[in-house]
Amino acid sequence: MSLLSFHRFLIASAIVFCLGFAAWEFRAWMDSREPGVLILAITFVVLGAGLALYLRRLNRFLGYERGGPPSRP
Repeated sequence: MSLLSFHRFLIASAIVFCLGFAAWEFRAWMDSREPGVLILAITFVVLGAGLALYLRRLNRFLGYERGGPPSRP
């Protein structure tokens, strides 16, 4: 497994964790109606969305063109 593939796997795992924890906290908020719990749920939704965007744009972020590694001038 390449380092890039492992990095993608870790990012995908972090997305699943963030969204799962956000769902857990939102359910806890439904029971308690405490504002801190809702803020935590919203924070983890935003973090999960940010990681998803990062994963989607990872090749561009690393400088890869379509289909291959970056070209050297």
